[in-house]
This record gives sequence, C-alpha cells and structure tokens, in this order.
Amino acid sequence: MSASTPGLTRRSAFRRAALESVSGLPRQFWWLWTSTLVNRLGAFVATFLALYLTVERGYSASYAGLVAALHGLGGVISSVGAGVMTDRLGRRPTMLIAQLSTAASVLLLGFMTDPVAIAVVAGLVGMASNASRPAVQAMMADIVAPEDRVRAFALNYWAINLGFAISSTAAGLIAEHGYLALFVGEATLVLACALVVFWKLPESRPAQSAPGGPGGPGGPGDGATGPAPAPVSMLTVLRDGRFMTVVGLNLLLALLFQQAYVSMPVSMGQDGFSSAQFGMVIAVNGVLVVLLQIPVTRFIEHRSPALLLIGSALLAGYGFGLTALAGSVAMYAVAVTVWTLGEIINSPTQMGLVVRLSPLHGRGRYQGMYTLSWSVASLVAPLLGGVVIDQYGADVLWAGCAAVGTVAAVGYGLLLRGLPEEEGTGAVAAGRPAVGTQESAEQGSSSGRGREAGAPVGAGEPVA
Repeated sequence: MSASTPGLTRRSAFRRAALESVSGLPRQFWWLWTSTLVNRLGAFVATFLALYLTVERGYSASYAGLVAALHGLGGVISSVGAGVMTDRLGRRPTMLIAQLSTAASVLLLGFMTDPVAIAVVAGLVGMASNASRPAVQAMMADIVAPEDRVRAFALNYWAINLGFAISSTAAGLIAEHGYLALFVGEATLVLACALVVFWKLPESRPAQSAPGGPGGPGGPGDGATGPAPAPVSMLTVLRDGRFMTVVGLNLLLALLFQQAYVSMPVSMGQDGFSSAQFGMVIAVNGVLVVLLQIPVTRFIEHRSPALLLIGSALLAGYGFGLTALAGSVAMYAVAVTVWTLGEIINSPTQMGLVVRLSPLHGRGRYQGMYTLSWSVASLVAPLLGGVVIDQYGADVLWAGCAAVGTVAAVGYGLLLRGLPEEEGTGAVAAGRPAVGTQESAEQGSSSGRGREAGAPVGAGEPVA
C-alpha cells in the first residue's frame, strides 16, 4: 500500500496541474483554440511548396526561392491591412474573409501550371493565410482575463505547434499519392476552420462607449458612461515609441528563429550531414514545444515579463551561437534545445506584452504591426543568412546570432524598466496607449472577470 502511494500522489499532482492549466478560460477561447488547431492541421502547402515546385514541377531552386519570397511578401503586405480590418470590420469578419480567401487561393494554386501564374497566386496565398493572425490575437485578448492571457497565448501556441507536427508528418504521406491532394486537403481543413468561426465564435470587438450611451448589466460599459476614445490609426501605432521598440526587438529575435529553417540546414549540409539528420535535429524543436510549453508557462506566467524576455533573448542568441561549435547530430540537438527554451518563454510573454501596450480599441492595428515583424523576418532572414554564409562562413553567422541575442536582451532590459504591474491603475491619454491601462478599464467593469466592455454575453463564462 505504501509503495503505491507515491505513484498515486504523483499522478494526482499531474492531473491537478493539467486541470489548472486549462481551467478558468472562457468557452469562446476554446472554440478559437479549436479553429487554430484545425487550421494548423492543414498547413501543408507552405511546408512542401519548395519540394512541389522542384520535384513535381521541375523548376529550379532559384525559382522556388523566388516563389517562397513572394509568399512571404504577401504576408508582409497583409499584416497591416488585416490589422486595420480587425479594428474596423471586427475580428470575426476578418477571420472569415481571410480563411475563405486562403481556401480559394490554395486550391487555385494546386491547378496552376504557368510559372508567372504560380508566383502570383503564391503571393495571394501568403496574403490570405497571414491575414487572420491579427484578428485571432485581438479576439484572444478581448475574451481572456488579463491575468490569464499568458496562459491562453501559450495554449494557442501549443496548438499551432501540435498541428504543425501532425500536418508535416501527414503531408509527407499524402504527397506520395500526388501533390494535388495537399492543396485540396489544406483548402478543405481551412474551410472547416471557417465553419468553426462562423458557427461558434461571436464577435468580440469592444463597443465604442459614448456619453449617455447604453448600459445595463452585461451590456457595453455595464452601465457606465464616458467619453468616446480617441480614434487609433496606423500613425498612432507608428508614433508609439515604446511599442515600436518592442516590435523592433521582436524582429531581431524573429530573424534568429528563422535561421533554423534556412541557414541551419545549409550549415549542416556543408558539414556533411544529410537531410534526414537535419530532420531529426529540427524535430527536437517541435517535440520540446509540445512537451514543455504548458508546464513552462505555468512556471513563468506570473513572473516579470522584463526578466523573461531578457532571458529568452539570451537563450535564443546563444542557442544559435552554439551551432558554431556543433560537430555532431547530438551537439546540434543541444543547440536546438537551448534556443527552443528561449522560444517557449518568449512567445506567450511577448504576445502578452503586446496586448498590455495596445489600447483597447486599437488592438487589431497593434497586432497587425506585431505580426508584420514576423512577416518581414520570414522574408529577410533567408537572404541575410545566405549572404553571410557565402561571404563570411557559417561560424560568423552563428557568432552574429549570439551578438543579436545580447543586443535584444539589453534592449528589453532598458525598455521595460519600471513596467507597471498588469493590474495597475491609470488612464489612457487621448489616442495614446499606456502600459497596462486598458487592463484597468477592463477590471473596473462590474460585468465580471474575463469580460470586457462590448464583449458578447457568455465570453467570460468558464468552460463547461
């Protein structure tokens, strides 16, 4: 009896920790999480586009690189536009437009044979597939209580990686029966994602309050009246020095993380390693994210975002820096482990910080600008990494990664000094966001934990 007690205790503790990780989040969040998972389960085309163009269609590697760059450029263009749509049209309409456009353009790409047409449609796919991100992140910020957002963003990031891991494996098997099946399969799953949004996700965009405006329990403002907030434009975002600095620092880290998919396989190939060995090494990243994202987030979710972002920047920079010392598959795996820990810490912390720096009625635009940093990195990183390796060698690139991580860590340390607690009080100056102040407005409402002004009734209810 006594021998089995420790085992039962450990299982009970694990079960309790798992329940705490997913409890207290609104039902609407879980439908949004489901739509993310379904969407990522169908992420076939971007992963296998280069192989499709070179193996199936017989085009050159240079042409495949051009198409990939146009796909990334489409994402750059749509990031800002989708952010504006998210604030003007709403989260739900933006997601539906993006998902329906993605399904149509992906299916069309599968039937294109002319090289110019393929390149143009690939750019459209990049635009459409990237357009839902600001809306998803803004809706998540709308419906989840401030103290739960880091956990919610981590769970969503976990769904993205879980879906990607499954889809990558499935895509390889599906491609054996013809690449067209990949395009049809992705279009079908994106349509399924759109159906989840259409049937299960009500609009969450906060209502604009106005003097003498409607109130009442559960309604916009919950009976409170006040001046309508000053409009937020893209110029407002660009003038927000602190936020734009965060975007710039995130761009530095995004440039590092993108090296894993371009420069690292090139470096391993130059060292005589095979593509199968690279696959084993990069798989460490996906496995660690799936296994560690939730427990690590439980450990970090109530800690200082400044310290977490400094630590994640150092882990990312020096993790890639370790690649210069890698002479075996095991050492490459160690390097991947180090920068993956930085990624696991950075993602939910950074997204939570972006929400704290965003005014309530400008979340779409702010999320669009944040998404833009990732899109720019996906476009610039392959070119930058390739030039550095060709001109100076891979070791210089990896040493540069360590330097970039250090610069980002110092930047976060200087920028986030004196960052107020998330439950701090304050007021948002007309048209200008202040750190954490929109959270005060949300918590000041008597409509209940996790529900903001203008959010649909039931958005803050616990999961059944």
